[in-house]
Amino acid sequence: MVDDLAGKGIGARIQIIRERKGMTRETVAGLVGRSGQWLKDIEKGRRGEPRLSVLLKLAEILAVTNLAQLLGDEVDVPVAAWRRIPHPAVPAIREAVHAQPLTLEPAQVDAGALQSRVSDAWQLWHRSSTQRTDVGRLLPSLITDARAAVRATEGTERRVANAALAHVYGLCEQLLAWTSEPELLWLTADRGIAAAQDADTPESLAGAAWVLGNVRRAVADFDGARELLDDAIRLLAPYLEDGSDDLRGMWGSLHLHQAVTCARAGHEGDAWRYWDEADRTAERLGVAYMHPWTVFGKANVQIHAVSVGADLAKSSEARRRAELVDPAGVQSLDRRSRLLIETARAYQLQRDWAGALHFLRRAHEASSEAVMYQPIARGIAVEILDRGGPLVAREARAFAALLKIPA
Repeated sequence: MVDDLAGKGIGARIQIIRERKGMTRETVAGLVGRSGQWLKDIEKGRRGEPRLSVLLKLAEILAVTNLAQLLGDEVDVPVAAWRRIPHPAVPAIREAVHAQPLTLEPAQVDAGALQSRVSDAWQLWHRSSTQRTDVGRLLPSLITDARAAVRATEGTERRVANAALAHVYGLCEQLLAWTSEPELLWLTADRGIAAAQDADTPESLAGAAWVLGNVRRAVADFDGARELLDDAIRLLAPYLEDGSDDLRGMWGSLHLHQAVTCARAGHEGDAWRYWDEADRTAERLGVAYMHPWTVFGKANVQIHAVSVGADLAKSSEARRRAELVDPAGVQSLDRRSRLLIETARAYQLQRDWAGALHFLRRAHEASSEAVMYQPIARGIAVEILDRGGPLVAREARAFAALLKIPA
């Protein structure tokens, strides 16, 4: 196979990779806080090479795994070294995922209690400000016990156990994203799909697709994510009229997922079309409704509007949408922190470094781990350090130290 990057300069490499991903110049430039003309000048060699913080941001947007893909083979800088921070909970989770016990412990097999344990773990994820640490203590035993329950049961009870196992793997994906090696993340997402297929319920299958869609979107496989999510939407459609509120909540979650995926690919019309359907679904479910693990509901729909605006590099729209949401009304601390991170991103796009730092610090107050392990948040902090100037320099350095970012 011919390597179309061979012998190319950095600008040409960026253009080739961007076009491979099907992303427009304006979308990629906007996510870096620059104009389409700026990126065109980079791609055509009319500007000098971007500084490291900008290159890392481009690498994240384009899902480049090593800066060698942008800079040339003589450089070996894994992007994961900058984006991923290993979490202490990961080794035990990895061991539980890879374990292949041949015998069963009777105490492990309690399918009835398993569902409530999984539900409690999801509630803890949204209630805790250190969700990775707190849920990380529970996941190894949940993985082990859920797998044992599947082996020890039959018929309807086995399907119920498989549904619980699929939810456990979904929770694993939330914790492992940005904290573990990609192979482990993909493995848990794939196993979640397999468990959902054995559970054989529309909601389990759609939930597993929601999880795997997160992983695909994270590596900028926008087409793959969209195809998977549209398939899940078609799967749920016949059940909407007579289904449960949680099935409708999953329908809404899939539409929010699609909205962000389309926005990151630069498809503005599709992004807002999916968001509109999610908003209509939230209205029908009522202001008090919240999906038990995706936390789909009115507040989460509003948060995603901020995300869509920021992903489309529409900073004014993102700020306008953010002003419509009361962070204190967002019950999930993980999602509250996300709202504040996205608001910081809107200020970053407008080069309002003081505003970006203010909202990033508020996000950290809501959930320190949501900020610590989120590449978008860390990228904002790095850019504030790099470009914020004397006005915010002291505070920016102190905040960077909290995130273990070298200042």
